[in-house]
Order: sequence, then structure tokens, then C-alpha cells
Amino acid sequence: MPANIRKIIVQVDEIHLEMGKAINPPTRKALAMAVINNPFAGRYEENLDELIAIGEELGDLLGRKCVEALGIAPGQAHSYGKAAIVGEAGELEHAAAILHPKLGAPLRLAVEKGAALVPSSKKRGGLGTAIDVPLGHKDAAFVRSHFDAMEARLADAPRAHEIVVAVVVTDSGRPLARIGGLQAHEIKGEDGLR
Repeated sequence: MPANIRKIIVQVDEIHLEMGKAINPPTRKALAMAVINNPFAGRYEENLDELIAIGEELGDLLGRKCVEALGIAPGQAHSYGKAAIVGEAGELEHAAAILHPKLGAPLRLAVEKGAALVPSSKKRGGLGTAIDVPLGHKDAAFVRSHFDAMEARLADAPRAHEIVVAVVVTDSGRPLARIGGLQAHEIKGEDGLR
């Protein structure tokens, strides 16, 4: 059964100036969120396959929306991350069912490759609850310049019976990154680490 989506929000954050230094080209993060009905709100359900399938659907949809918002080819994406906020009538496992078993594969297709794990976070909350979507380089987890996050928040979600699902994709690392470690141009992309 496809996701029952109430709304989709897409936004792009561009940093042009950091500590008085021009960032050229600007660092950019795209956030795509879907507010969906939680089919298991208010009741315990042993089998969460419906939410797992919804995660797969949203990995594709939200990943593509991020890449489109950045105006880049999929292979130009640098980092990614995912998060979910479950309304009060749901349980944390509902977020896990969306995020973990199947959301990653279609997100990786949307950004071309994606050898590294997709960082994630989840929580329960009401209207206006914020969550930080953690970020890491899509092909090599050891690239420190891409350890980052983007806040996701909607004033009118999640309602008690809803789940907010968020995906973030970037076209660069942090502005002025300079703490060493593996550099993006050194990535081999074979094991998801280096």
C-alpha cells in the first residue's frame, strides 16, 4: 500500500558567507520531508511490512526531490542522511520500520552509488517537533569534512497519527572544513569507509 501523504516540503539551505569568508560556490543542503499517515497509530502491530514498503517508496521520492532541488546530476551529490518523527499515537519502531530496512537502497540510486551507511535519527513528538538529520559522505564514512546535520521541523506536524519522514542531500561538505582526515578527492568508495 502506498504512503498516504498529507504534504511534501522541499527546501534548500545555501551558505554564502562563513566567518567573514566568501563561500564560492556556496555549500548547499536540500531537505525533503513527507508528512504521512501512520497506518498503525494507536495500536500494536507485530508485522510492520507496510511501513517498510512506505520507507522504500519515500527513499526514492524524497531522494529525487533533494537532487532536483539542488539542480545537480545524481553523481554530484556528496552527503546524505535520513530521519523520522513519529506522532504521539505511534511508536519509535514505526520510524525504524520506515528508515532502516528499505529506505536506503532507493536513496542510494537517487544519489548514484552511496557505498556508506545512511546516517539516521528518530524520535517521537508533537506539532512543531524538530529533529536533526545527521549527514555523512555517501561513499566514505571517514570523510570528516562531511560530518554535519540539518534541522527538519514543521509547525503543523506530526499530528498524533502521523509520521514526518525527512531526507537531506548535499552537494558539498561543511563550509571552511579543516580538521583533517580523509579528503573527498581521496575516496576509493569500495567499502563505505574510505
